[in-house]
Amino acid sequence: MALFEFKCKKCNHNFEDLVRKEKMVKCPRCNSEELSKKVSQFAASIDGKNIKGNISKFCENCNSGDCSSCKS
Repeated sequence: MALFEFKCKKCNHNFEDLVRKEKMVKCPRCNSEELSKKVSQFAASIDGKNIKGNISKFCENCNSGDCSSCKS
């Protein structure tokens, strides 16, 4: 099972769904099967600080996601 984000092509509704291989996904608003998968960003919390996007951007020197404080 995986959690995916979708956008309905018929009514433009954005939603998430937990999808199994055999499950047919439908828009919860209009019941359409005309969907596009969206590219998802993940979020993580490290030592109480929220990091969004690519975890490889996390700086071990300053414990931030953007390195604005250490300039590394």
